[in-house]
Amino acid sequence: MNIIAWAILGIVAGGIAKLLYPGDQGGGIVNTMLLGVVGAFLGGSVVTLLVTGTIALNTLPGVPGLVVAILSAMVAIFLWGLVTHSV
Repeated sequence: MNIIAWAILGIVAGGIAKLLYPGDQGGGIVNTMLLGVVGAFLGGSVVTLLVTGTIALNTLPGVPGLVVAILSAMVAIFLWGLVTHSV
């Protein structure tokens, strides 16, 4: 998957994660995109590690990839809130 597709997946996943995550997270579109991209990478890498046993920085294709990206973006939002003390 190329960088433009990762950015689009990150924007979509980050936006959906912010809608689903309770509370006010603040931040703008750049923060949403970064947390979504980080979530997509982390989620895809963890699932790849669990399925294949190898470590690779990638995202999953299709709807499962979007679901994993959203869930892991929510984790990234939670961790960002802990770091910035806004949770």
